[in-house]
Amino acid sequence: MIAEAGLVALWFAAMVAGLQLLLGVLALRRKGAVGEQAMAAIGPVAIVQGALVAMAMAALIAVFLNTDLSVELVAENSHSAKPWIYKFAGAWGNHEGSMLLWVTILGAGGALVAWKERTLDRATHVATLAAQGAIALGFYAFLLFASNPFARLNPAPIEGQGLNPLLQDPGLAFHPPTLYAGYVGLSVAFSFAVGALVTGQVGPAFARAMRPWVLGAWVLLTIGITAGSYWAYYELGWGGWWFWDPVENASLMPWLAATALLHSVNVLAARDGLRAWTVMLAVVAFSMSMIGTFLVRSGILTSVHAFAVDPRRGAFILALLGLYIGGALALFGARIGQVRAGRSFAFVSREGGLVVNNLLLSVILGIVLIGTLYPLVAAGFGVRLSVGPPFFHAAAGPIALVLVAVMAVGPTLRWRSDEAEAVLIRMLWPMVAAAGTFALMLTLTGGMGVLSLLGLSFGVGLIVASILPITRRNWRRTPLPIWGMVVAHVGLGVSMIGMACDSAFTAERLVALYPGQATIVGPWRVKLDRIYPNVGPNWSALEARLTATRDGDGETLRPQQRFFTDPPTTTSESAIATRWDGQLYTVLGQQDAATGRWQLRLWWKPFVTLIWLGGALIALGGVLALVGRWLKAWQQRRREALWG
Repeated sequence: MIAEAGLVALWFAAMVAGLQLLLGVLALRRKGAVGEQAMAAIGPVAIVQGALVAMAMAALIAVFLNTDLSVELVAENSHSAKPWIYKFAGAWGNHEGSMLLWVTILGAGGALVAWKERTLDRATHVATLAAQGAIALGFYAFLLFASNPFARLNPAPIEGQGLNPLLQDPGLAFHPPTLYAGYVGLSVAFSFAVGALVTGQVGPAFARAMRPWVLGAWVLLTIGITAGSYWAYYELGWGGWWFWDPVENASLMPWLAATALLHSVNVLAARDGLRAWTVMLAVVAFSMSMIGTFLVRSGILTSVHAFAVDPRRGAFILALLGLYIGGALALFGARIGQVRAGRSFAFVSREGGLVVNNLLLSVILGIVLIGTLYPLVAAGFGVRLSVGPPFFHAAAGPIALVLVAVMAVGPTLRWRSDEAEAVLIRMLWPMVAAAGTFALMLTLTGGMGVLSLLGLSFGVGLIVASILPITRRNWRRTPLPIWGMVVAHVGLGVSMIGMACDSAFTAERLVALYPGQATIVGPWRVKLDRIYPNVGPNWSALEARLTATRDGDGETLRPQQRFFTDPPTTTSESAIATRWDGQLYTVLGQQDAATGRWQLRLWWKPFVTLIWLGGALIALGGVLALVGRWLKAWQQRRREALWG
């Protein structure tokens, strides 16, 4: 009965979402008692909707934990012998479950807006909740009519088919929820923008209400992308951290748009500028999350990340995308002319730097979008082609370097207006650091690629420039949002250094060894000791024991060829030795039938860990800014309560 209870909760949540939309329309269109009653009711209704969809998600998790094979989704994606963590996370490791998780977080976001948001005027608040109800209603319809997660099987199978082994990793427990929470944060920002356009209240108050959601979404997307990158790096066994796969790009595009939106909403909240930019970027950011949802769940992609195989589902999502984004763009076109322009500023100013920053981010976003969609459009006309790393590196790489240069200059600029000569003087030390790094690496390495060399130099320059704003401040009195900006920008510089080092200095060896033989990769001597069988909870494996030695210190590594029966799959489980200056990455291949030797693929990847350390610093910077804003608002409320 758990599945039926979940389905009933889902139906009620859909009806309540429809009621939420209806109440919003009544509140905005009707005056008098009816309008007031609708305004008063829409908040509690949004909270009820969030509670109902949470009950549906809890029911789905329960049937997975119980391995209820009479539920079709469980039978197709679980197995009684699967460890409980993968039963739990397996609830969203499939198409229907991932969409239910998406709409659950959406419902929770709407409930939180209804419960906590107090800074918006009532009409804009109501319009925002109505927009959230409209978004939720479309996805409820998708789940109930095209992707029912609670469909029953009769008779139930004796055993389930199991979860894709590539997804049987602890990363499944936090990577998708983190990304979805980021997407939902952008949906709330989108609803705020729609609400402000409907009421014409596009101003600092609107931006201050939207900013925590944008910042929170940006932090969660940063964490999700960083964690997903490392998950793919160690799980897929190919030694890479980013492949420009369309599904990877599906999460990168909302992050790029959210980054631009974050800068824009800060200007609007603090300086009453970039009003039209902020509204448009809110629409674009949510559009990118919808496009990502379409790519992953439409069936047009074949990927470990992509779940749907039914084209009707893709058509349904595409229709939702056209409805929401098309409607928002039409509203933007109709209402933006009525939005009063914000304060003006000089080109050489902090605002001007942020506009250039947003333009460059938008260009990179356009390149990624075109590179991702072009092969799919071409395939529709019978032309098969691929757009891979060479295109993205050549097209987006130089623009990204210009963007980093603008980011380095931006924090040194003054608000409203500045002098170019003064800016050059402030940038002296970052330019010296970048030029010195360029000259040093050119002298020491010689053959380092131009893009890697510039990326390393610009990364060092960005770190120095990011620290400059706090060098003349009292650190104890420096607001947390300033520290957040510094830490996030330093994190980007650290990631750039890691990317450049990985690209320029990685050493790779593909060898075939008998047990007892050794080979050299980078500064490491790797010896194959033996191959032996191993057994796990729902897999068996051939495991290699490797002794990796460097500078007299040894470490044992155990890469595996792992075999799953449900579903029948073979995976490569890498083994990694981490040191302060990089990682030794090892993968066990097949045995040569003719000679009996075992294939090993080995990489020495200097400073590759800086990529994910930088990502963690970027997210930490966002958290510091979010906490700082929350503390400031709490202190303001406390002062008002004390002094009236």
